[in-house]
Formats: sequence, C-alpha cells, structure tokens
Amino acid sequence: MSFVQLRYQYRVYPSPGQRESLARAFGCARVVFNDALAARRAAFTAGRSYVSDAELSTRFTAAKRTPERVWLSEVSAVVLQQALADLNTAYRNFFHSVTGKRKGPKIALPRFRSRKDNRQSIRFTRNARFSITEGGKLRLPKIGDVRVAWSRELPSQPSSVTVIKDAAGRYFASFVVDVDEQPLPPVEAEVGIDLGLTTFAVLSNGKRIESARFLRHAERTLRRAQKNLSRKQNGSNNRTRVRVKVARAHAKVADTRRDWAHKHTTAIVREIQAIYVEDLCVIALARTRLAKSVHDAGWSMFIRLLEEKAVRAGRYFAKVDRFYPSSQICAVCGHRDGAKPLHVRVWTCPRCGVVLDRDLNAATNILAAGRAERLNACGGTVSPVATAAGTSR
Repeated sequence: MSFVQLRYQYRVYPSPGQRESLARAFGCARVVFNDALAARRAAFTAGRSYVSDAELSTRFTAAKRTPERVWLSEVSAVVLQQALADLNTAYRNFFHSVTGKRKGPKIALPRFRSRKDNRQSIRFTRNARFSITEGGKLRLPKIGDVRVAWSRELPSQPSSVTVIKDAAGRYFASFVVDVDEQPLPPVEAEVGIDLGLTTFAVLSNGKRIESARFLRHAERTLRRAQKNLSRKQNGSNNRTRVRVKVARAHAKVADTRRDWAHKHTTAIVREIQAIYVEDLCVIALARTRLAKSVHDAGWSMFIRLLEEKAVRAGRYFAKVDRFYPSSQICAVCGHRDGAKPLHVRVWTCPRCGVVLDRDLNAATNILAAGRAERLNACGGTVSPVATAAGTSR
C-alpha cells in the first residue's frame, strides 16, 4: 500500500450568521499573522536574535488576556496557531530559497496580509475537533454546522480542513485526506505531446486536442463587466457589488479551464503508459505579444496535472529539453532543416521528400527524444533519430 495526501474540495454554504463568524475568524488570523511578522521584523531591525516559533506562540497566548487583543478569544485557538504556522512556513521557504535548498524561482520575504484582500482562508486541524455530522454538515468550532455540497465521498478521515473564501464571494472546504493509490494496469502505449496555441496538443499517435480558448470566448462579457466596474466610485456599495460580478465572471473561466484540463489529463494517463512533453518556458512566452493566448491556454496547469496523475497512476512521465529542435528535425530521416516561421504548418523534407505536419512531426520527435533519454538513464545507448524512424507512422 502507498498512501498519499490529497486535497478534496467542496462548495459550502454558510448561513448569514456563520458568514459573520467566518469573517471574524479570517480577521483574527490575519491580525495574528501580521503581529507575528511585525515582531520578527522589529527584532531583525533592532539587531536582536530571531524570534522563535515557541516564543511567538507564548506571546500571543498572553496577548489574548490583554484588553487590546481580548477579542482573539472569540475564535478557535487552532485557527490562530495555524496562522503562526503559515508564517513559519513562509520564512522557511524564504530561507531555503536563499540558501539554494529550494528549487525554482526565488521566494521573497513574507508580506503583511491586507484586510482589503478579497481572498481569505483559515485552517482547522484535528486538534480543533472539527467533524462531519450524520446529516452531512461540516461542524466547525465556534462557527457551527455548515452545509456542504458533497460531490463525492471522502476516502478517509480528513487530517485538516481549510475554509476558503474566494474573490467571487464563494466558500469552499478543502480537506486533506490519505488516499491509498493503486497503480493502473500497465499498457504498451507511449506518446510524445507537442503543445501549441492553434491546436492545444498534438499526440504522436495522431490524436489532437483543440484549443478551447475559454478567455477569448468570455472576453466580451468580461470587457462589459470591467467597464461597468470602472464607472463606479471607489468605496461605494455599487462598486463592491460589481466587483463581485467581475470576480465571478473570471472564476467561471478559471473553473471551466481547470475542469477541461482535468478531463483531458485523466484520459491521457488512463490510456498511455509513458508520456513525454516538451519543457516549455511559459514565463518567457508570457512576456511576448502572445501573452494573452499563452495564459489562456494554461500549459503549466496541464503539464502539472499530467505529471501528478502519471506518478499516482504508476505511469512514466518525463520532460524533453526545451532547446531540443523538435520542429526542425524530420522524424523519418533525421535531417535538420532549420527554424521555420509559425505560419508554416506543413513542410517537405529536402532529403527524403516526405511531407510533414509540423505539430505531428514535433510530437514524434519528442517521443523519440524522451525514449532515448529514458534508455540512456537506464544504461543503454540509443539515437533519438533512429528511434523516431523506427516508430514512424
């Protein structure tokens, strides 16, 4: 058995009184986070030693007895302790980023949380004694029984639950559960995937996934909503009401794109044993004139979901070097014909005379390069070109 921790998220519908209690909990967690951050910044500025986690916890336990912070006792103590844990995690990520222990882009120092932020969250652990009632409601300490829209059952008892309020004013409960992941039965199929904008993905087996262009299709609605928001006076109730409408419109686009990506990645992982994709530099591509289309495509989310699901299902997943010229090499004879403009979708190999589809040829080359890298990693020696020629359609 191999247990992994996954998040199961559900929509919740708190009552008006419960919304007030959640707002109070959001505010208290924000205050504790900001006070702890201010204490550590003050100690650093004064040249004193780093304020430890235990000392911060002791300070805020005593602060709840003072008149200035007595209202912190109105919410669960676990919520406040988890706010301190979030700050500790933020500092740990920063230190690991500075020292090189953390891969990826550099992490900045923690920042103060704003009360004007429309996205809020609090977390309850098992110490808070939250529970799911027989009627299917989520019982939270000092908040009450919150109605949950269960789309599926939880596979096990959750270790924690995070209550989230997004910019659109919706509430969600995100449970952390242990899941016994069983690998899927092995299959022989292997594919290389070439990602693009005109066609979202082309698989080396000939399958194509067309671009959904969710943002482009909703652009007219978003433009009207944004214009309506720009006409409202800052701080007015009308502006708050319209801002929620704009946030809901954007949330609908994001939710639809995420659902679409989940469905396609699940289908690929179920049918394919080994998956190879190009390691795209999405950050750099998002700085070009194609930025809107790149963000609308959601390549990073698609690749991340594909990798996570492949690992959980026992499939092989690998990324091919982003500098590999998959669009310049003939998948049949291996001749490299040089770079081509984006409008060239079909080209003829000058050596063997084969007419090649640009995207399908690139996907076949990605498959060959991925196979070669996999065999080399296992101690074998293989040529990407020879592999591609041997598996050409």
